[in-house]
Parts: sequence; structure tokens; C-alpha cells
Amino acid sequence: MHSINRRDFLHNSAALAAALASAGLTSSVLAAGKHDNKKDDAGDRLRVAVLGVHGRGKDHVHGFAGRHNCVVTTICDADSAVVGDAMRIAKKAQGTTPKYEQDLRRVLDNKDIDIITIAMPNHWHALAAIWAIQAGKDVYVEKPVSHNVSEGRRIVEAARKHGQICQTGTQCRSSEGLREAIAFLQAGHLGKLQVARGLCYKRRPSIGKTAGAQPIPKTVDYNLWTGPAAMEPLHRKHLHYDWHWIWNYGNGDLGNQGIHQMDIARWGLNKEGLAHGVRSVGGRFGYVDDGQTANTQICVFDYGNAELIFEVRGLPTKPYRGAMVGNVFHCTDGYLVVPSYDSAVAFSPKGEVIRRFHQGGDHFGNFVQVVRSRRVEDLHADILEGHLSSALCHLGNISYRLGTPTPFNKQSRAFGDDKAAGETFERMEEHLKQDAVPLDRTDYQLGRKLTLEPGQESFVGDALANGMLTRHYRKPFVVPAKV
Repeated sequence: MHSINRRDFLHNSAALAAALASAGLTSSVLAAGKHDNKKDDAGDRLRVAVLGVHGRGKDHVHGFAGRHNCVVTTICDADSAVVGDAMRIAKKAQGTTPKYEQDLRRVLDNKDIDIITIAMPNHWHALAAIWAIQAGKDVYVEKPVSHNVSEGRRIVEAARKHGQICQTGTQCRSSEGLREAIAFLQAGHLGKLQVARGLCYKRRPSIGKTAGAQPIPKTVDYNLWTGPAAMEPLHRKHLHYDWHWIWNYGNGDLGNQGIHQMDIARWGLNKEGLAHGVRSVGGRFGYVDDGQTANTQICVFDYGNAELIFEVRGLPTKPYRGAMVGNVFHCTDGYLVVPSYDSAVAFSPKGEVIRRFHQGGDHFGNFVQVVRSRRVEDLHADILEGHLSSALCHLGNISYRLGTPTPFNKQSRAFGDDKAAGETFERMEEHLKQDAVPLDRTDYQLGRKLTLEPGQESFVGDALANGMLTRHYRKPFVVPAKV
């Protein structure tokens, strides 16, 4: 698969803008050429449709309804029973109640809608985004932007081809505190960055164990809910949310909460591509339930001159250097801790505070600003950034899923002579012991060590791993192999 970096894209965009200017045209005119309903005047109201409102989608309604001169005109969800809160939020904020649609295709057919926001389950993100872009809409798509690596690249291609604005829902990119902290880190004030660490220490209890297929709620169109995924019976107590832990729909906590911290880690490393290689280890420990994804996981990404290490812990645990869900950047002259979405603290090697950063931001506002200006380079989380960070999560899960059961013992040496990774694995073992996991009678999944083709989004000499870069799609819900 071809890989386009952000620098090349911005350079090409600048060249195109210059050519258009010489012809008496602007980039916004070009973008609006096929879509007469596009709002370029800041005084014109933008009409928004929100897809998926059981969870994060309600925040989308808060972010657009009655704000930034936007109006939420449509709410769409495959489950008619979950839309009530979103309707009430919109009515209170803007004075009008949105229309409800159950089938997103009816929403995309509506030429009066300018913006589509997507907060559906992960397996729907890419197809909904691509369809919306092809329908001439600007798109705000939640993280992870894709269910697999290939899907993310297809969204990037669609956005570029059709000239649409596409923002990723990694809202930390709009935090002014984090933007200052990452600039401080990249300026070398803490010396050379050696290890970027992402942490997802988030308690995840058992989802329970069912004896067989469960009934589908009568308010749900299960065909629409399943969409691109394989049609399977419901084998968990709750249709909603617990899909995160089922491979057919979700990506585990690596792709759920962890994508935020994965994105910050790659942002800090200032890497505009995927790693050279990856290995992941872990397991689902502490209970037996219907969940399939790891609740305890380590992913190690080789970037050549630096390393990205990601940790997932779903059982009760203590923080690492003051962070539970956050990041730690280890440098030669100190370290930077990011303990929240909008704050960071820089420390000396002895743990003395050097500088604090703390300020929020408006990610939805940044998106709307760029929808009006058509200046893609002003997006804080352009779809390319979302694709690359989401892809790292998928690479880690591919390694994990291709792994083999391995006993916990000194001889296994999951990460060889890698000191930082080895120390991380030892801390994981201690964590599991503290949660009463009997390591002497327990195996972990030792993931396959995978190497990526230089400059490409595929693996070297591993047909099985390359097959997991995409999936089989259920017609008519097919993500195109090529846009």
C-alpha cells in the first residue's frame, strides 16, 4: 500500500493553491464546485447530521448544536431506543428538534446536510466516512478512524480525491496545553527522546458469560447495526458498548481508549509514518467471559532511532509516574508526563518539576473553522494523522492475534535484549501477581514479531499478517479496496 506523508500532502496542496490563484480561483471554490450547498461564508449556518448517539455521539451533539453557527438537523442510529437524550440535548441547545433516521444512507442522500459526524461502532467508521465524503459532505469521524489498516488509507484517499475536510476525533490534538508540551519536547528541552510510552490503565470488569445467542432488541435494525461486519448471532449480554471487546466490531482498549494515547505518543515522536516493526504480548486475565480482546497488553514499536511502548491494563493497578491514562516520554535530560487530555508536566532526571502545561481547546471548533476556510493544513487532527495512529493500534493487535500461548518464565524473554521493553514486561508480571493471577498456571500470548516494508503499509514476507490488514465485507456494505 502506498503511504503519503503529511509534508508531501501540504506541499502539493500549496502548489495546487498557487495554480488556482493564478487562474483566478480559490481552493474553496474548487471544493465547493460540485456541492452548491457548501457554506463558505462564516455568516451561513452549517447543517450537521450525527451518526451514532448511544455514547460519544451525544458529545458531538453538544459540540455542534447551537454552537459555531451550526444546527444539528438529523440524528441517525440503528437503535431507535437510544436517540432520546441526543434529541433533548439538541432541542435545548438550538431550540429545534432534529429529524430521526435509522438508515444512514437516507441521511447521505440529503443534499441539505453539510457535515456528517460519525460516532458509530468502530467497524462502521471507515465506510460511513467514505460514503459521506463521496456524497460531498465534510466529515468528523471518531477514533479509531478504521477497523483495520487498509480502511484508514481508503478514507485518506477519498478525502483527497473529493476535496472534503475530514477531522479525526482525537481531541487531545486541540488541547493548547498539550500542543505547547509537545512543542517543548520536540524542541529538545529534555534532550533526545528515547522512548515514547502510552498508558491505558483503565479498569474493565468482566462483561459476563452467556450460554448461547441472545435476543436482539426489537428497537434495533441488526442488519444496519452489523453493516460491513460478518453477520453473527449476539453472544454477549449487551449489544451496545461491549462490542469493543469483540474482534468482529472492536479493537480492544488499544483501539478504544488507547488510540488517544497512541496518537499523543506518535505526535511526540514526530513520526509521519508507521513503525519499522512491532511485537505485542498479553492476554485476557482475571476472569473468563464473552470478551475476546486483550485486557492486558504490551505493544513495542520500533522506529529505528526511538521506541514506542504501549501498555494496556484492565485490571486494578497503580499509576506509572503519576499517569493512569496518559503518556510518559523518556528523554536523555528528563521526562515529560501527560496525565490527562489537557495537561503535562516536564521533569528533570531527578524528578524535579521543570515546567507545567495546562489548557484545553475546542476540537469541534477547529473542524468547523476549517470547513469554512477549506485550509486543510489548519486541521489539528487531519484524517491522515488519524489513520497513522489508528494503524499502529491495528498493527499491535495483528501481532497479538498471530501469537502463541507461552508460559510466564525467565526463559521466554518476550522482547529479547530490549531493556525498556523487558522492564515493562516485568512490571506487567508484578501487576498480574498483585491481582491474584496465578502466573505459574497461566500462559500469555507471545505475539508474532512483524517487520513492515519500508515506506509501505504492509508486512515483509508474511501473507497471513498481510491478510489481516483488511477484512471480508458483507454486501452491500463494502469498503472499496481502491478509491
